[in-house]
Amino acid sequence: MSKARSTDYCRVRCGRSETQMAYWLFKTEAETFSWDNQKSRGAKGEPWSGVRNFQAASNMKKMKKGDLGFFYHTGDEKRIVGIVEVIGEYRKDPTDETGRFGLVDVKAVKDVPKPVTLAAVKAEPKLKDMILVRYSRLSVQPVTDEEWKFVCKMGGL
Repeated sequence: MSKARSTDYCRVRCGRSETQMAYWLFKTEAETFSWDNQKSRGAKGEPWSGVRNFQAASNMKKMKKGDLGFFYHTGDEKRIVGIVEVIGEYRKDPTDETGRFGLVDVKAVKDVPKPVTLAAVKAEPKLKDMILVRYSRLSVQPVTDEEWKFVCKMGGL
């Protein structure tokens, strides 16, 4: 991300609805692969592998380069801690012995200054229909433009 794009991140990325960009939420156990792990991968990013749920895989098939996603820690934390960008579209997951599932590549873009907890999302009436609230076990989820903007605001972006 260029310096200008990074500087204008909140205004451009969190507030735009005029583009075809899609938004997502990626869930991971912090003990297995944390936000710090993701950030340490730098511009080359990391394959989002190991997804073995058909709905989550279907969501990943819809992703395009440039789409953004919330990076969500599950387990004890249950909070959105960062933002990632899809840098590689869906392809076969070499960790899947069955050959039925794939992966996308993502890179860290920005920390969420004020991590947004699941409890805060559930307490917000404007987010009552967010998939994170309704189907919290789904590991890769779509996020609407409105939800994206609202959660960005909650997170101090």
